[in-house]
Amino acid sequence: MDSPDTSFLRTLCSLRWLATAGQAIAIVIATWLLGLDLPQLPLWSGVCVLALFNLYVQLRVHGSNPAPLTAFGHILVDVIMLTWMVGWSGGIANPFGSLFLILIALAALALPRRWTHAVAATCVAGYAASAAFGRPLHGGHLDAVHLLLWGTATNFLLSSVVVLVFATRLAAALRERENQLALLRERFVRNEGIVALATHAASVAHELNTPLATMTLLTDDIAEQCADTPELRDDLETLSGLLVQCRERVLALAAPAEGARNRARTTIGNVLEQWRLVRPTVQLQRNADAPLQLTLDASVGHLLQVLLNNAADAGEQAGQAQVDLDIRVHDGQLHGEVRDYGPGFNANQAALPGTLFNSGKTHGMGVGLALSHATIERLHGELWMRPAEGRGTRVGFRLPLANLEANA
Repeated sequence: MDSPDTSFLRTLCSLRWLATAGQAIAIVIATWLLGLDLPQLPLWSGVCVLALFNLYVQLRVHGSNPAPLTAFGHILVDVIMLTWMVGWSGGIANPFGSLFLILIALAALALPRRWTHAVAATCVAGYAASAAFGRPLHGGHLDAVHLLLWGTATNFLLSSVVVLVFATRLAAALRERENQLALLRERFVRNEGIVALATHAASVAHELNTPLATMTLLTDDIAEQCADTPELRDDLETLSGLLVQCRERVLALAAPAEGARNRARTTIGNVLEQWRLVRPTVQLQRNADAPLQLTLDASVGHLLQVLLNNAADAGEQAGQAQVDLDIRVHDGQLHGEVRDYGPGFNANQAALPGTLFNSGKTHGMGVGLALSHATIERLHGELWMRPAEGRGTRVGFRLPLANLEANA
């Protein structure tokens, strides 16, 4: 979406084209139908100058983000040209002199207060100049009273159209800006919480490193003592693998930021292997052409594990511990979709929570999806949720591979 300043200039351009066409039509009607003796050269010169200026502005305004001073300069040109046109066509007797109010209203909607005051001052000065130095109207098929009444009615209809169309569009742009600011504030609060959480996690990682190392040694000793019990030995090997995985994660958290970034790379295959180790009772069905050797940032691996864990929890809750994964590379983007066989979701509550400590699970911490949202936004991707056929939910994501390689 365009910035509010750019939207305001586009509104001015559209309004200026309407004013140019309206002025040309008014000159023709006043001269040929009403029989007024109007100075043709000054009036048509004003129409041409306004049209040329608007053409220049329209070519320059594309993709720009001007300062209030620039917007004020554009309105100042409109005030000067309106003063010129009103002054040469009746001055204070011209009912279209009230169009100065339209410029003040538009400035009040889009510009800061001091610039709005400046616009109001220039409009008052322009109206006073057109009243003081205006050229009186002569001739015509209507008397002065009827001419003023018909002009006032036409001016009212024109002003109504301008206020309805252009002021409404500016108000909509301002509301959209407020919504964007509210979203940015929410993201800032979430990201601030993530930074605080990461700081706390790093300190806790230092404290957990020693207990995990001790637990790993004890598990290995118990496994050697239970060599004659295959079932217990298999359980202890699984437990040892989980402890090793936990210790690796803790070491990654406790490592310096630069070193952690250099080591925090994984593949899709490794992510799936680690997830199967954590959730051995859940059946995972994936597409045969999944790019298992594709190297990912650790945060993307975390995103995939969060989605798989949520799907597994939903399936186990419904009595069907199965998760379907479809992940592939297409058009330079990584597309992934996780389908669960849980109870589904309420369409009125289909939004994926993106804030910290907001979890729909009884024992959830509300951290996983918030981190996932932050990863998606950082890599300029997309995350969505849809109902699956039959029952269950499909949660998918899209990530540009160029951004993944840039974060390597």
